Amino acid sequence: MEKKSVAVLGASGYTGSDLLRFLITHPKVEVTYATAEKHAGKRISEVLPHLRNFLKLELQPLDVKSIPDEIEIVFAALPHGASAKVVEELVERGKRVVDLGADFRLSYRVYKEWYGEHPCPELIPQAVYGITELFEPKIAKAKLVANPGCYPESAILGLAPVVKNKMIEEDSIIIDSKSGVSGAGRSPELAYHFCEVNESIRAYKIGEHRHTPEIDEVLSNYSGLNVRVSFTPHLIPMDRGILSTIYIKLKDEITTRELLELYEGFYKGKKFIRITPEKTYPSTGDVRGSNFCDIGISANPKNRTAIIISVLDNLVKGASGQAIQNMNVMMGFPESLGLDMPPVFP
Repeated sequence: MEKKSVAVLGASGYTGSDLLRFLITHPKVEVTYATAEKHAGKRISEVLPHLRNFLKLELQPLDVKSIPDEIEIVFAALPHGASAKVVEELVERGKRVVDLGADFRLSYRVYKEWYGEHPCPELIPQAVYGITELFEPKIAKAKLVANPGCYPESAILGLAPVVKNKMIEEDSIIIDSKSGVSGAGRSPELAYHFCEVNESIRAYKIGEHRHTPEIDEVLSNYSGLNVRVSFTPHLIPMDRGILSTIYIKLKDEITTRELLELYEGFYKGKKFIRITPEKTYPSTGDVRGSNFCDIGISANPKNRTAIIISVLDNLVKGASGQAIQNMNVMMGFPESLGLDMPPVFP
């Protein structure tokens, strides 16, 4: 069977490079076009030396009209705010798109409140939120999939079973998330230099992080509840990975074992969700370099509370791996195709 042609826009960033890393070994697709504005004219191996001898494409400037007709699906790994008009042109050209930016994750009302005026609001209703474990039927039919943010994905996957089953006090959710520095992107900014992050941990954008409304809106739409979370992100001195510690108030007295059984049933058949055994909790090292999200739970039935630990690799399950998972569903491939590999250890 002839491979499907795909394009990666924004191939030189951390997310773009991980997309390429998985796509070059995918048995059903071939990367035939890649862009990087700052590095246009260079070969990919010059910008991403770890891909030497794997991909010999020359990076192109971003011009939608230059994308070859034979390309069927496009990954837009562009900065937030930069992809909306590009995606609009791609959809008009009949391309199927997985957008890894934030431009199509939110409703028009919420987007305007947190980001400002949207460049093409008429396209928002066509976008499907891209967590395949929750929205696979819609993703299969979609022309445009909005890949989730990395923080929201760790939180949403950790909360979906109890929220969907309406088991929690909906205004009781506290999410404490810690992310590696790669989540800030590859552009050099002072706050992310080695000396600024090494031997240190800090909270940032407290009470105003733009991933907060994404978590609220997706969980509310999914469950029918009016979910409002308290979310605080932290930067920690490691390359990749997210650990979210989620505190919830339950409506009834429930044991850890009962919650684990609920989660195991809810995610049954979902290959990339792994529920850890009782009194065993996941770490970011357990999922490094992989498309897995590991979830551990501890409940206290006496005070009707529970703590959920959700970990994933922010560049894979939180970005590129999830994008390929979405592509697989959109193209009718097996969902795990090209992603079926264990995490890197140590």
